Amino acid sequence: MENVADIDDKPTIGGGVQDVYGEDRATEDQSVTPWNVSVASGYTMLRDPQFNKGLAFTEKERDAHYLRGLLPPTVICQETQVKQMIKNIRQYEVPLQKYMAMMDLQETNERLFYRLLIDHVEELLPIVYTPTVGEACQKYGSIFIRPQGLYISLKEKGKVLEVLRNWPEKNVQVIVVTDGERILGLGDLGCQGMGIPVGKLSLYTALGGVRPSSCLPITIDVGTNNEKLLGEELYIGLKHTRVTGQEYAELIDEFMTAAKQNYGEKLLIQFEDFANHNAFDLLERYRSTHLVFNDDIQGTASVVLAGVVSALKLVGGNLGDHRFLFLGAGEAGTGIASLIALEISKRTNSPVDEVRKNIWLVDSKGLIVSSREESLQHFKKPWAHDHEPVTELVDAVNQIKPTVLIGTSGQGQTFTQEVVEAMASHNEKPIILALSNPTTQSECTAEEAYTWSKGCAIFASGSPFPSVEYDGKVFVPGQANNAYIFPGFGLGLIMSGTIRVHDDLLLAASEALASQVTQEHYDKGLIYPPFTNIRKISANIAAQVAAKAYELGLATRLPRPKNLVNFAESCMYTPTYRNYR
Repeated sequence: MENVADIDDKPTIGGGVQDVYGEDRATEDQSVTPWNVSVASGYTMLRDPQFNKGLAFTEKERDAHYLRGLLPPTVICQETQVKQMIKNIRQYEVPLQKYMAMMDLQETNERLFYRLLIDHVEELLPIVYTPTVGEACQKYGSIFIRPQGLYISLKEKGKVLEVLRNWPEKNVQVIVVTDGERILGLGDLGCQGMGIPVGKLSLYTALGGVRPSSCLPITIDVGTNNEKLLGEELYIGLKHTRVTGQEYAELIDEFMTAAKQNYGEKLLIQFEDFANHNAFDLLERYRSTHLVFNDDIQGTASVVLAGVVSALKLVGGNLGDHRFLFLGAGEAGTGIASLIALEISKRTNSPVDEVRKNIWLVDSKGLIVSSREESLQHFKKPWAHDHEPVTELVDAVNQIKPTVLIGTSGQGQTFTQEVVEAMASHNEKPIILALSNPTTQSECTAEEAYTWSKGCAIFASGSPFPSVEYDGKVFVPGQANNAYIFPGFGLGLIMSGTIRVHDDLLLAASEALASQVTQEHYDKGLIYPPFTNIRKISANIAAQVAAKAYELGLATRLPRPKNLVNFAESCMYTPTYRNYR
C-alpha cells in the first residue's frame, strides 16, 4: 500500500504534522524515542499525556526510562486498559460526570483517550460532543481544572502573535476557534464556549485521524452579554458586555493574520459557533485569503445534503423534484439551503436563481417573502419569494406542501403534532429533519415524528435519539451530525495541501457520505451510515475532497498520490501505544 513516505522525503503525515522523530514512519514493532524538550523519562514521562502509557509500560521500558518504583509491578496491555476505562465511565449515571472523566483521561493519557473513543464511538460521541458538551460549556467555570487550548482576549490585543508562540506545538495544521456568542442552541456562553473547540478537535483526531499535536483549540474572548455569567463568581472570562464594531474586527483580523504568519498558508481555520451577524461576514472576508471553513454554515449544509440525497433512495424522484421548507433562517438554515440549491443547479443544469424557487424559509416573523425584502438581513434576501405573508409554520406547510421539512431554529418542540400530521397528509414518506442541538432544543423527538406521521416519516435529528417501536415496527432514527463530515473534510484538505475551500469540495464530501449508506441501512430506515465505521467513512470523504481539490487546482501536495483512499488511511493517526527505546 502506498504510504506517505513514498510521496516526500520529509513528509507531513499523520494528519499533517511534520514527523520530526520518525514516529509515524516507524512500523508498529519498531521502537521510537519519546522526545520532549529533552528525552522524557521517569516521573516527567508519567505526567506527559503524549507519552504516558500507565501500566502498559513494559519491563524493558521501566528500566530504560527510570520508571521502576513509580508504577505498581503489573504490566497490562492497552486493550485491557480500554476495558477498565469504559467500565469506570459506565459507572457514572450523570453524563457530565462521564464528560469530566473523559477530559481527565485526555489530559493524562492521550493515546488511551483516543483508543477508548474510537472503540466505543457511538456510546462516547454524545459525551465528548453534543449533547453533553453543551452542559459542560454552561458549567465550564465550575468544572474547570486544567486549561485546554489558547485563550485570546482583548487583554492580548496587539500581542496575538506572541500568544500563539506560547503554544508548545509549532506544526499546527487545524485551529478550531469560537468567540462563544452562539454555543449550540444555548446562546452566549462567552469564554466558556471553549468546550466546543476542544470537543471538535477531539473528533478531528478520533474520527478523521488528524494528529492531536497538530490541533489547536482557541477561544477569542471579547466579553459576554449573558447577565447570569457576568454575575457568577466562577465565570472564567472577561466580566463585561461584548465588544463589537471596529475593536472586535481588529482583534479578529490580528488573530487571522498572526495565525497565517505563524503556521503558514495551509493552516485550516474552522470558525465555530459565531453569531449570525459575524459568521457570514467572517467567512466572506477571509475565504479568499485563508483556508477557512465554518462548520455551522458549511459543515451542517454538507451533512444535511448527504442525508437528503441518501433519502431519495427511500422516497424516489430526483433532487430537483422536491420542495424544501426550513424553520430557521440563520447560519445553518441558509447554509443548507444554498448548498442544496447549488447541487440541484449542477444536477439539472438550471440557474441557481431558478432552483431557489422550490426552497422556502421561515424565520421568527414567518415565511420569508418578497414583501419583507427591505427589512431582511442580506443572507436571507435570496430566499424571499412571491407569496402572501404566512406567520404560522403549519400554514406554511399546508400552502407550500414541502416534501422535506428541515428545522434549524434552535427552538424545541416547534414541529408540533399539527405540523407533522400536515407533512404526512401531503407526502407518502415525508422527510423530517429536526436538526437543532442539544436534545432539549430539537424541533421534535424521534418518537413524536414516527408516532404523529403514523410511521411513514423519514426522520433524522441533530442530537441522538433512541430507536422507536411503532405499530410493531422498530424505527432507527438517523443523526445528521456534523461529525460525519468535518473530520474527513479537514483530513482531505490537509493531506492534499489545499489552500482554499471551494463549494465543490463540500458537494464532494456530501456525495462521499451519501455513497456510504448501504441497502442494509436503508432497510432500517437509516439515511446515514452507523458511526461504527466512521474512520473508513472519513477516509473516503477525505479522498473525494482531495480528488476534487486536485481537479480544481487547489491542491499543492505534488505529485498526486495514485490511490487517495489508501493515502488518506496512511495519513491517519492511530492511538496504539508505541514502544520506547
